[in-house]
Amino acid sequence: MTSHRTYQGEQLELFQARGGGIATRDAQDLMSWPFFSLAKSRRVTPIDFRMGDVWLRVEATAEHGMATIWDADILIWAASQIVEARDKGLRTSRFMSATPYEILTFISRDDSARSYERLKAAFDRLQSTTVVTSIRQLSERRRHRFSWISEWKERLDAAGRPLGIELILADWFYAGVIDNALILTIDPAYFSLTGGLERWLYRLVRKHGGRQTWGWSFDLKHLHLKSGSLSPLRRFRFEIRSIVGRQPLPGYRLALSIDTNGCERLTFRPVSPERPVSQRVAGALS
Repeated sequence: MTSHRTYQGEQLELFQARGGGIATRDAQDLMSWPFFSLAKSRRVTPIDFRMGDVWLRVEATAEHGMATIWDADILIWAASQIVEARDKGLRTSRFMSATPYEILTFISRDDSARSYERLKAAFDRLQSTTVVTSIRQLSERRRHRFSWISEWKERLDAAGRPLGIELILADWFYAGVIDNALILTIDPAYFSLTGGLERWLYRLVRKHGGRQTWGWSFDLKHLHLKSGSLSPLRRFRFEIRSIVGRQPLPGYRLALSIDTNGCERLTFRPVSPERPVSQRVAGALS
């Protein structure tokens, strides 16, 4: 195993991921803005988003497609590892090493050969998807272009069995993670959510609603824009109504209402947990 690595002139020290008992944490920037495809089918159409001073463009390759919100589970795992180590006074790095089993277990997936192959496909999408954004660059008046993972490789034994994975995270992502103000804990039950839209909605609700007693609300047209979804607004409204009917988001209660301007709004407020924390599922990183 390589203990150090020079990448683009930067000397990186290997950070070995730890096992269980780590709180699940997400990066607020990734919870707020449309960085990922919400569809399990391959997406190559770019996300081109602008709102006020914030703008971003996400581009995919035809070979791998755009990184999905299920692929982002790997970034949640990485953020959780980095923050846990930092809080314990340990040295961290964006050059990380772990076994596939450790990653799959943390994100509540089984450790079958199929899950491992899908994990590798997720790494490929995270590396091949490129992002250019103004977020956290406003004061410098410059853009930042990156891929979620700069590079990754798998280590095999003499028989070809996987020993581990090494990866280098984007410095943009890593910088946001080590800033405590840009990280939030999330319910591990998030990994049990099967729909891309409900996963995206949980992260948005957790970011904006937090634990405020009276919750928060969004106009559905505004939500549609923030999702980056290719679905037309009519379909988006239908899917939101379905989610409200099912109430799948852990820790939050959703409702729809009409405001004084006649606009349909989604409201959400925190509630006490009514079900056990996530069960392991065999869902896929697709």
